Amino acid sequence: MNKISLSICLLLNFTLACGQPSSKISPANGEAKSSGNFKHKTLTASTNNITPAADETQLYVSYLKVKNVGMVVNPTSVIGKNKTTLVDSLLKRGVSIKKIYGPEHGFRGDASDGATVTNSVDKRTGIPVVSLYGGKFKPTPADMKGVNLMIFDIQDVGARFYTYISTLHYVMEACAENNIELMVLDRPNPNGYLVDGAVLDTAFKSFVGMHPIPVSHGMTIAEYAQMINGEGWLKNHVKCKLKIIKVAHYSHNMDYTLPVNPSPNLNTQQSIMLYPHICWFEGTTLSLGRGTQFPFTVAGHPALKGKYDFAFTPVSIPGMSDNPPQKNVECFGIDLRTYDVELLKKEGKLNLSWLLNMYQNFPDKTKFFNVYFTKLAGGEQLRKQIEAGMTEVQIRQSWEPALSKFKEVRKKYLLYN
Repeated sequence: MNKISLSICLLLNFTLACGQPSSKISPANGEAKSSGNFKHKTLTASTNNITPAADETQLYVSYLKVKNVGMVVNPTSVIGKNKTTLVDSLLKRGVSIKKIYGPEHGFRGDASDGATVTNSVDKRTGIPVVSLYGGKFKPTPADMKGVNLMIFDIQDVGARFYTYISTLHYVMEACAENNIELMVLDRPNPNGYLVDGAVLDTAFKSFVGMHPIPVSHGMTIAEYAQMINGEGWLKNHVKCKLKIIKVAHYSHNMDYTLPVNPSPNLNTQQSIMLYPHICWFEGTTLSLGRGTQFPFTVAGHPALKGKYDFAFTPVSIPGMSDNPPQKNVECFGIDLRTYDVELLKKEGKLNLSWLLNMYQNFPDKTKFFNVYFTKLAGGEQLRKQIEAGMTEVQIRQSWEPALSKFKEVRKKYLLYN
């Protein structure tokens, strides 16, 4: 999802008018061929002093020594400069880990987006792994048996449709119902500066949008957990007992470069920063670069040939995208791999221009959206507004007063400046 400022509009219109640098992607190796060398432009990392909660072991390890621990973790759950998995680190410290609970992509992160993940036993540790992205999203009482403390340590990226906050909801609900404390090891939100977008219409809630929040919520996982509790969003308004370990030396407007990819298709800092602004293309017939080595930094479609010079061809990439949209078909569109994401931060708004422009350029507009768009957008309003030809200004006006009300509610749960 995206934003518009005069400067960005001018920049984008210039790019569309003059054409992207002639560049095509070879299906054989998935690499760009162009006259220039592409380097992913990222925000300058101000991460030297930021310390994720997992690294603050002196604050919580002694508390775990008399517990039977369950852990909701994935490949982002790392600790120290060597990026040791938190599970391995805690086992070495003598913590009794009884079960691991794996979200989308699985505990070890080897499942593609949307792929069903089954229960298993972790080969490295012998610990049972309960899937929270297979036949169920919520741990059952049987899944929780033998555990008296749950740990949640997963890196989020700050967008409503990024499913780890939905997993957080169901884990909190299960903990509350089974009288189990949840320890949240907090991590920075790389898009913590951004609070923008239409607030979700709860009539359209789904696993990619469960709560009445905007597209980009600007909160860390721990702050969001407090909001879930405080706003009574759990079933029957139950409350989860939370124990929060905070990030050290962090505030929401700090730049934070993730040490580990948060999921297989967010594989660069560029894609992470663009994600809230362009993910809703997943609800259209366009390709967002799944099936290339640079997903979520490009967008295109075969029908846009002649409208854009930049081209790429999605292919099957096991572990990332087995069957990507527009597979093996040359797509034409926009290339944001070198887009200056500092502009997004300076503007502090979602960039709508990419979505609006590509809709306007698409030949058969009746085939532009798919049914998934409503879930990503959090309702039917945005699609209807785009189809009606509304301007960005008019669309933004419709987000109020709900967006401003959310910002006020959000303040109650913030842990950082």
